[in-house]
Amino acid sequence: MWLYIVSIALAIVANVFYYIFQKSTPHQVNPLAALMVTYFTAMVTCMVIFPFYPDREGFLVSLKKVNWASISLGVAVVGLEMGFLLAYRAGWNISTAGVFANVIVALILIPVGIYLFKEHLNLMNAAGILLCILGLMLISKK
Repeated sequence: MWLYIVSIALAIVANVFYYIFQKSTPHQVNPLAALMVTYFTAMVTCMVIFPFYPDREGFLVSLKKVNWASISLGVAVVGLEMGFLLAYRAGWNISTAGVFANVIVALILIPVGIYLFKEHLNLMNAAGILLCILGLMLISKK
């Protein structure tokens, strides 16, 4: 239960700072230069943290087990970062850009979860989905 709560708390806190730092990136900086510094920092951070994360096999054995998903994730994350950097430069507000994008992503992931990962929805989930759609309509009104 501890990991269940701490993991989502970490994701939430990191996501809040993600949007703040994205919005704070200067407009005059080339987005790709900013991302290179970001990912260099991320790599160094991972290298520093790695010895403290429980791993019985060691770095090289773990590295050999990495598959296509990690490489694909790297490409997807660059798209995500570029998308938000450019969205903020185009005038999106920090208060709505993340909500708008994440609700759309959640709606797209519903059939992905059902068909690829054999997940199931119940009535409460369906009600939540409808509320998300309603919320999306409300925040999109000018």
